[in-house]
Amino acid sequence: MVLISGGEFLMGTDNPGIPADGEGPQRRVHVDSFYMDIQEVTNRQFQSFFNATGYVTEAEKFGDSFVFEGILSENVKSQITQAVAAAPWWLPVNGANWRHPEGSDSDIKDRLDHPVIHVSWADAVTYCTWVSKRLPTEAEWEYACRGNLRDRLYPWGNLLNPKGQHFANLWQGDFPQHNSAEDGYVKTSPVMSFPANSFGVFDMVGNVWEWTSDWWTVHHSAEQQNNPRGPLSGTDKVKKGGSYMCHKSYCYRYRCAARSQNTPDSTASNLGFRCVSPQPH
Repeated sequence: MVLISGGEFLMGTDNPGIPADGEGPQRRVHVDSFYMDIQEVTNRQFQSFFNATGYVTEAEKFGDSFVFEGILSENVKSQITQAVAAAPWWLPVNGANWRHPEGSDSDIKDRLDHPVIHVSWADAVTYCTWVSKRLPTEAEWEYACRGNLRDRLYPWGNLLNPKGQHFANLWQGDFPQHNSAEDGYVKTSPVMSFPANSFGVFDMVGNVWEWTSDWWTVHHSAEQQNNPRGPLSGTDKVKKGGSYMCHKSYCYRYRCAARSQNTPDSTASNLGFRCVSPQPH
């Protein structure tokens, strides 16, 4: 973990990339100091949690989870009869879970240092509690993402690929048909494969979406706030950071101000988390 020294920052944006997501208005927000995992929680870490507790994730209880069609084997694809109408590249795969990310014919043996996926919000909270940590608020997450850069798009500045370099695991090419993998990866990448921001945290955008503790709303006050925690209740939880599937043409959400939501029981092949804590661990 690394200390994120508290302070004031500009949260959100007045130039939203996706206005319907409630990215604005920009507002002054103060957050207290906290410690944050420098990386997304990995399969190795989640495996230790499972070995110690025997915890069964929601995807395992449900028996399936959503996987991006482009990373599935032909064998698995041939067994699927339904898709998501609004996003046909998402397929519900029987037996897909954190141990078997693309279904029963896949495993994590060579991916122990990749972020754990197919974890619901409740799964993430349970893990965080086990390690005496918690999920970040949306404000804490965005403050950490921005790394003291004022009003910039990304954790490193305004240029997506400074000097031709890739700073995050995103989609290159034509979504959803072809991922050219110019950044080296067609799905998740090992944590810390790309440069950290000025706070020393890695993969704040791209790789996998990250759960936060906040309930979702698109209505925000422009007034200054102190350690905001989101609405008291809701139906969806906020996730931040985008994933390896994000491309400007479809999901321009790999910006610090960008946000999206899922029901707390949602699980998918591009959704993970990291923890924070008031004390170092």
